[in-house]
Amino acid sequence: MGIKEIQEEIVDEFSMFDDWMQRYEYMIELGKSLPLIDEKYKTDDNIIKGCQSKVWVHAELDGDRLVFTADSDAIITKGIIAILIRAFSNQKPQDIIDADTDFIDEIGLKEHLSPTRANGLVSMIKQLKLYAVAYQTQLN
Repeated sequence: MGIKEIQEEIVDEFSMFDDWMQRYEYMIELGKSLPLIDEKYKTDDNIIKGCQSKVWVHAELDGDRLVFTADSDAIITKGIIAILIRAFSNQKPQDIIDADTDFIDEIGLKEHLSPTRANGLVSMIKQLKLYAVAYQTQLN
């Protein structure tokens, strides 16, 4: 499944909930299913700068696809990174670079986060795209 289809699926899932408390609970559940980063990658090099909580992200190439793993010390943040990884993991680096992140606005995530969490979200997206650029360069 491509990035756009996954994003649409996420938007559909979030639209099933009536209020933001239910959506937060769902995000926490998503965080529990996050492909967890190996402990050896929980280093300062893999911490996303600009996040209030600690968020570690690791990326590696599997054939021509980029696979992300992550973890966070905060449950909401773990849910946020789980949503992003679901959309972008197992995709080609160029597709990640080219992808938009409008689905974040469609589910209303940014407007329901504190300013520091919203900044963290932007930092997470930026980091995933930076990994994609780095790996795309290797593929060229």
